Formats: sequence, C-alpha cells, structure tokens
Amino acid sequence: MRGVNFVYFFTVFGFFLGIAYATIKSTDPESFLIFTLAITSFFYLFGHISVGFYFRTLNAKLYSFPKDNHEKQLDTIVKEISRREKIIDIAHDLTISAASLNATKA
Repeated sequence: MRGVNFVYFFTVFGFFLGIAYATIKSTDPESFLIFTLAITSFFYLFGHISVGFYFRTLNAKLYSFPKDNHEKQLDTIVKEISRREKIIDIAHDLTISAASLNATKA
C-alpha cells in the first residue's frame, strides 16, 4: 500500500468516525462541524506521522552494517592499545627502578 493511500484511508476513517461521534455528542450544527473537523484533522495528521515513521524506518533497514571492516579496525585498535600498554609498562618499570636506585644512593 502506498503512503498516500494510507493517509487517505485514515482521513476517510477519521471523517466517518467524526460524523458518528458528532451525531452522538453535538446539540447544534456548529459543534457538529467542529467535532467532525477536529477528529478528521487528527486522523489526517496521525496518518502522515505514521507514514513518515514507516518510511524513516524502512530506509534505515536498507543500510547494511559493514561488520568485517569494523572488526578489522577494532582488531587494529586493540593491537595498538596493547603495544602502547607494553611501552607504558616498560617506562613504568624503568621509572621505578631509577627511583629505587636514586633512593639507595642517597
């Protein structure tokens, strides 16, 4: 079903629902018209919002997530972090040994 047809369907449905509600609740022609137009416009806007969200999520489903590329990039990042941690550990050990050597000389 096309989006425009969905909006038309909801608008007509709201119109007939508005007429039914206005027939039950209204006491004069002005309130009959107000009830009918208010309910019809609500369903018209609801139809447009529904179609908008449907097409937004439909386009999002067409996007494919490049899992392999991301996994390769993450593996590279993990290797780089591991390499840097080793360098930091070596520098930390060197600093501790230098500090202990300075403490024993003084």
